[in-house]
Amino acid sequence: MAGHSQFKNIMHRKGKQDAKRGKLFTKLIREIMTSARSGLPDPNANPRLRAAVIAAREANMPKDTVDRAIKRGSGQDGAESYEEVRYEGYGPGRVAVIVEALTDNRNRTASEVRSIFTKNGGNLGETNSVGFMFSRVGEIVYAREAASADAMFEAGLEAGADNVETTDEAHEVLTGVDDFAAARDALEKKFGPARSAKLVWRPQSTVALNEEAARELFALLEALEDNDDVQNVYANYEVADDVMAKLEAAT
Repeated sequence: MAGHSQFKNIMHRKGKQDAKRGKLFTKLIREIMTSARSGLPDPNANPRLRAAVIAAREANMPKDTVDRAIKRGSGQDGAESYEEVRYEGYGPGRVAVIVEALTDNRNRTASEVRSIFTKNGGNLGETNSVGFMFSRVGEIVYAREAASADAMFEAGLEAGADNVETTDEAHEVLTGVDDFAAARDALEKKFGPARSAKLVWRPQSTVALNEEAARELFALLEALEDNDDVQNVYANYEVADDVMAKLEAAT
């Protein structure tokens, strides 16, 4: 199991999705507000907002909650604004970690993220201290039933994608940063709105972890995810299937 995508891939092993629903809604609302504030408050004319709304629907967020978040983000009621910040550091096993956050108080968030790293065997570094180990790419994800693997592969290449990966659950279309918007729009015309479409960090290489290091790293990643300001967490780890099975059995 590789840590090349968001920590949500790991969260399934915990079986705590219901308990985290409130925190998920908080994160989604912040993203909707930030997206609405940074562009037009119309999802049809604002791709980032459209992606945030789709993510909210995937999480079963009520429509009136989404509409209120868009209204607040567009500044109609003087709501607070959030700033995008990124933190980088190392976790157990010398795994590189990138944390993306939306905050209305940089000092508070920096202090909390630093504390989480320290308490869970990690070290928060300076900006760009581990970023060079990752590539910034566009990631467009469709449900597996959206198209056949061949159809999605051909459409992705026609749209300018660098690669298309298909699993039993989804199609993942990867693009360069400059090609992301055009590819997203081309695929949306052909297959409808994607399950998610955004720029992400993908590791250029991974660090293999034993059971103890993996357990410690997952504790750090989960603690980061639990923070309301944290939106995304990326890490360059690799965990063998047999080790993952032991960890799952212990939960």
